[in-house]
Amino acid sequence: MWKNTYKGKRVLVSGHTGFKGGWLTLWLQKLGAEVCGYSLAPNTTPSLFEAAQVAQGIAHVEGDILDRRRLEQTFADFKPEIVFHLAAQPLVRLSYTEPLLTYQTNVIGTLNMLEAALKTSSVKAFVNITTDKCYENMEVNRGYKEDEPMGGYDMYSSSKGCVEILSSSYRRSFLLPDGYALATARAGNVIGGGDWAADRLIPDCVRAIEAGKEIEIRNPLATRPWQHVLEPLGGYLLLGHLLYTHKQQYAQSFNLGPEPCGVLTVAEVARQVVKEYGRGQVKVHKRDNLHEANLLMLDITKAKTLLGWAPVYNAVQAIAHTVQWYKRFYQGQAMRAFTLEQIHQYEEKILWKKN
Repeated sequence: MWKNTYKGKRVLVSGHTGFKGGWLTLWLQKLGAEVCGYSLAPNTTPSLFEAAQVAQGIAHVEGDILDRRRLEQTFADFKPEIVFHLAAQPLVRLSYTEPLLTYQTNVIGTLNMLEAALKTSSVKAFVNITTDKCYENMEVNRGYKEDEPMGGYDMYSSSKGCVEILSSSYRRSFLLPDGYALATARAGNVIGGGDWAADRLIPDCVRAIEAGKEIEIRNPLATRPWQHVLEPLGGYLLLGHLLYTHKQQYAQSFNLGPEPCGVLTVAEVARQVVKEYGRGQVKVHKRDNLHEANLLMLDITKAKTLLGWAPVYNAVQAIAHTVQWYKRFYQGQAMRAFTLEQIHQYEEKILWKKN
C-alpha cells in the first residue's frame, strides 16, 4: 500500500495516547513503520491506548508538546523521517472553561512541533492534523472549500483556525523550497471504537447504554459530517506518502470529510447507535447556553482530485463498525487484535490504495 512508503520508516506520532493517535499508531505498525509516540498519558479511563495495547512495539515517550526541551530531545534521539501531529486539546466544550490551555496546547504546542522538526534534518514530511471547525462557519448549506476564511466561534475552533494560519505562514517563511514538506488535514466529526472523551456524542451514547440510562442529547437537529476514524487516517497516511515522495507539490491544506450522505443530525446518529446496539433509549435534553454550530460540512473535491482519496464507509456503516468495537470491548474481547482486524477490513475496501 502506498508503494510501501512506511515500511522501515521512522515515524513520530504526537498524541498517540489519544483516540485518533492510537488508531494511527496501530495502522503504522501494521504497515511496518518504526514508530515513536510522544504524548501525555491517556486522559480517559478506559482508553483505546490501554485497551488495544498501543504502546506494544513502539518507542513510547510520555511528554508534553509544551515542553520544548523534551520534545526537541525526542526528535534528536529518534530522528523521524515522517511526522504526524495529532496532540491537541480537542474538545469544543472544554475550551469554554480552559481557553488558555486550549490556545497554549493547540497553537504554541504546534509551533513547538514545527520548530523541533525544522531542527531535525531527517524529517522529510509533516502532516499537521487540524479540524473542519477551523472555518469561519456561516452555517450555509454547502461544504466549505480549503481556501475559505478561517475563524471559529468557540476557543477550540478559533485555535485550530490559528493553527492553519500558522502552518501556512511557517511553510512560506521557513520551508520553501528545500525544507520538509508540511500539509494540514481537516477532518469532520470522527467516530470509532475506543473514544471515551467527555461531551462527544457516541461515547456519551455508549456510556448511557452500558449504564442502563437514557441517552440525553443537547442539540438534536445539529448537523455534522460523521465519518469513521479510519477514513481521515487513511487520508493522513496517503498524504504523508505523497509528501515524502513528491515533497512540496502536496504541501497544502486538504479537507478529508465524508460524502454528503455522511451528514446526519445528532438525533439520527443517536438513534442509529441504539439500533445497532440493540438496546437504549434517546431523550432530548434541555440545551445549555454554550454555543455549538448547527450546520457544518466540508467540500472534499480537492482531496479527491489531487490526492485521489475518497471515503469508503457511509455514515450508517461507520456507526455500525463503531458500535461493533464497543460491544466487543464490553464483552471482554482482545481489542488490539480486533482493532487491527477492523483496519485490515478497511484496507481491503480502499479503492485508492494504489496511489
